[in-house]
Amino acid sequence: MVRATPPTPIVGAPDTTPYVRLALALSLGAAVSLGITRFAYGLLLPPMREDLGWSYTLAGAMNTFNALGYLIGALATPWLMRRVPPTRLLIIGSLLASVFMALSGFFSAAAPLLAQRLLAGVASAMVLIAGGLLAARLGSHQPRRSGFLLGLYYGGTGLGIVVSALGVPPVLAAAAQQPHGWAWAWWMLALVCLLATALMAWPARVLAGHPAPPQQVLGQGARVYRTRDFAFALAGYAGFGVGYIGYMTFVIALLHEQGSSASQVTLFYALLGVAVVASSRIWAGLLDRHRNGRPLAFLNALLGLAAIVPAITSAWPLVLASGLLFGGVFLSLVASTTALVRHNLPPAQWAAGISAFTIVFAAGQIVGPTVVGFISDGPGGLERGLLFSAGALWVGAALAWRQRAL
Repeated sequence: MVRATPPTPIVGAPDTTPYVRLALALSLGAAVSLGITRFAYGLLLPPMREDLGWSYTLAGAMNTFNALGYLIGALATPWLMRRVPPTRLLIIGSLLASVFMALSGFFSAAAPLLAQRLLAGVASAMVLIAGGLLAARLGSHQPRRSGFLLGLYYGGTGLGIVVSALGVPPVLAAAAQQPHGWAWAWWMLALVCLLATALMAWPARVLAGHPAPPQQVLGQGARVYRTRDFAFALAGYAGFGVGYIGYMTFVIALLHEQGSSASQVTLFYALLGVAVVASSRIWAGLLDRHRNGRPLAFLNALLGLAAIVPAITSAWPLVLASGLLFGGVFLSLVASTTALVRHNLPPAQWAAGISAFTIVFAAGQIVGPTVVGFISDGPGGLERGLLFSAGALWVGAALAWRQRAL
């Protein structure tokens, strides 16, 4: 049987490629890698901690190991993509993430659960980076809509958060009387990841027939990127990594401690996810106007404000506003570093610049959950842990403010 391949576009012929639909389908990669594989754990932390007798330090270590896996995956993925096409790596990584999510439901001992979170982090990095590259390739064919298409891709994170918010609580309620009932939520999330993987087969098949854009090289006399050129922005971004992941790991546990109902938790997390989807358009003008670290600083400061609210009040309208603000900002902060690199470096050096920011971000995520968990085990509990998260974000804002345009 002969396998049909997508036709190569003819020069001068109308481009009928469904770019928006392809970007939306690719966004399921961000939903799997971030919205579900990383952030859904916040919904499962309270029942798992209660059932298994965990300290907050151990509960935070689960996401620390996930972030460590993400760092390993981020470092390995460029090497893998030199040997495996990104379209294939996207599907392989998503399948592996689904398997590791499912395996989390079969263990109750800490060591294998930590291993599953580590491996899920490796797989999620493969998915996110491969999908991001494919989304960027889509944008290269539509320069005027490149930011919009990339925004659609990363907005998939919010879709994963919404699906988790709507799906996990009913499963936990239905399995409440069963031993380790939280395991059913892991299995449900794994099925969602498998469904998303199946749906991503279409954009992977279409994009496999699209040639990659030609590699650009440095022109004579071009400025060579040095890490120290972005020292303040890198330090500010590390503060973001430490602070934001503490909030996303523990805010649901704090809401439970404050007496929020299951429906309130679902509403809080679902609206946070909806705000993530909408955020790509909200801050686009800010990122386009500034070549320095001001956008990174401003968004870090807003996140610090969102993080501190649940730590100082349990008033429901304010807590809900905290989730909306947090969801509406945190992915745009990631985009602000990409914008900073694009504004200040020639295209041939974008990969090196973005890689440096990815590494410090991953390092911050490794530190954040365990430190916040350790603080939360002491006097002051989770409220003091989130105070630390807000402080890390504000320190990051102060550092990023000093970043000048090159």
